[in-house]
Amino acid sequence: MNRLIFMGPPGAGKGTQAEIFKNRFSIPQISTGEILREAVKNSTSMGLEAKKFMDAGDLVPDVVVIGIIKDRLAQKDCGNGFILDGFPRTVEQADALSKILKETKMDLDAVINLAVPDDELVQRLLSRAEKEGRADDNEETIKNRLQTYNSKTLPLIDFYRKAGILREINGVGSMEEITNEIQRALG
Repeated sequence: MNRLIFMGPPGAGKGTQAEIFKNRFSIPQISTGEILREAVKNSTSMGLEAKKFMDAGDLVPDVVVIGIIKDRLAQKDCGNGFILDGFPRTVEQADALSKILKETKMDLDAVINLAVPDDELVQRLLSRAEKEGRADDNEETIKNRLQTYNSKTLPLIDFYRKAGILREINGVGSMEEITNEIQRALG
């Protein structure tokens, strides 16, 4: 069974690695942003609730995001496992996820945390912004995003370390080297 969370700061490569393991294990990669858009498109009750906030330009509250995650994990394709990409982002969300998994008699198998030094992340994100023409990603906004990530996520890393399922992965190296390190960590 592969019930996994891929964590890491912006630019760490978690989306790329989640895609690789999604294909390797034939399990869905669940991205919070994608499920929010899907729930809105399908007019689910949680999707309609999320749409109100999205249309107003507000962040979707935890209670709605958690409801959408709960709905998504109940779908048949998650029966053999899943990769959560970008969720949870806070200890409160992790607690809610634990309750959802307990209700559905599921356990997480591992939390993969891609660790990359901030200076490396800044360079990666500046490079990505240049390639994609994203003017809003300048050094100052990138550093602010990383500071926010670090302040919100460090407690989450400790949360999963205490649970005994955190796998720290060095996120610096070639894509193949990092993939191999994740594979070793998963056993």
